[in-house]
Amino acid sequence: MIADYFASDTVQTALDILKTQFPIAIWETVYVTILSTAFSIIIGLPLGVLIVAGEDGKILKIPKAVLSVLNVIINLLRSVPFLILMIMVFPLTRLIVGTVVGTPASVVPLVIAAFPFVARLVESSLRELNPNIIEMAQSMGSSPFQIIAKVMIPESMPSLISNMTIALTTILGYSAMSGILGGGGLGKIAINYGYYRYQYLVMIFAVVFLIVLVQLFQSLGTYLATRTDKRLKNR
Repeated sequence: MIADYFASDTVQTALDILKTQFPIAIWETVYVTILSTAFSIIIGLPLGVLIVAGEDGKILKIPKAVLSVLNVIINLLRSVPFLILMIMVFPLTRLIVGTVVGTPASVVPLVIAAFPFVARLVESSLRELNPNIIEMAQSMGSSPFQIIAKVMIPESMPSLISNMTIALTTILGYSAMSGILGGGGLGKIAINYGYYRYQYLVMIFAVVFLIVLVQLFQSLGTYLATRTDKRLKNR
């Protein structure tokens, strides 16, 4: 059976698909991943900051009830498997995009699935910050906004970049999964050609390209995190 995967006609069909379908599929995967990550950061970063800055009222005076509601929402959204979440938000996706299939439509569920994850990653990064630094900024009369914008986020930047890289690669995996329910990109190619049409070489090609993209994103994230780490600069 394995020999059938490498028969001349099978290989030729896979190569034809590689030449004609994969370039646009790779582009769709990259732009959906980056766009979804950007929107997830726009939503998740402030949520993570609010949770940490509002804790015990040390920086921001936020009612505990509000923080509890935020934590519950984040936990609930993180608990739903992506494929189920994608089906659940079909009405919202149709309202925003006008359709529930295709590459643009996959952005909506990707953002909804990813921003709670991003919020938790931001929270984790900010909690690593030495509290003495915040206390020093407060003693110098810094406002809450100045503490957040000029102390907390800049000092946590290496960890934030590393965690956002994790979020980016996770969203990349989600984008491939969205191909099962009509999303575009490499996931669609792997499902439509590799699985439904038994072109398993096509599925292997899709997996290889996904691995390459993960390695590229991870290498870039590691490089940026290293460049912004003050401890490494001072060595």
